Amino acid sequence: MAEQTVRKIMTADPVTVDPDMTVTEAARLMVDRSIGALPVVEDEALIGIVTEGDLIMQDVKLEFPTYLHLLDGYVLYPGATARFENELKKAVAASVRDVMTPEPLAIQADASVEDAATLLVDRDVSRLPVLDGERLVGIVSKSDVVRSLINQAE
Repeated sequence: MAEQTVRKIMTADPVTVDPDMTVTEAARLMVDRSIGALPVVEDEALIGIVTEGDLIMQDVKLEFPTYLHLLDGYVLYPGATARFENELKKAVAASVRDVMTPEPLAIQADASVEDAATLLVDRDVSRLPVLDGERLVGIVSKSDVVRSLINQAE
């Protein structure tokens, strides 16, 4: 039996968004279409992905940088300031560009379903944009992989 490819199990022609779309518009699109992620495309190139988690980040309380009081001075933990600045940027963001994950992990359409499953699990992501060369052609999720396993077993 031939190895099944991502192209056969992916959702073709996924709904995409422009990086300058507002976060509210992206959230409305996700709800209206019942989807959990939107590839972000600019000039026909995949530049990011925005997920429900990125949008939920809008409502998360900010955690201020942690510091130590040491010898009558204050020392910030390394990385705390950068993390706070990143969280603050996401919390006040108005556009998809501000909350998306840039340069998302993607997979080629002719890759095996096994390769997709491995990436999804190893990188702890729920879905992957699918490319044919540089062109976005689909999206594949953990659910798609599970369905393909069930279909193969039947």
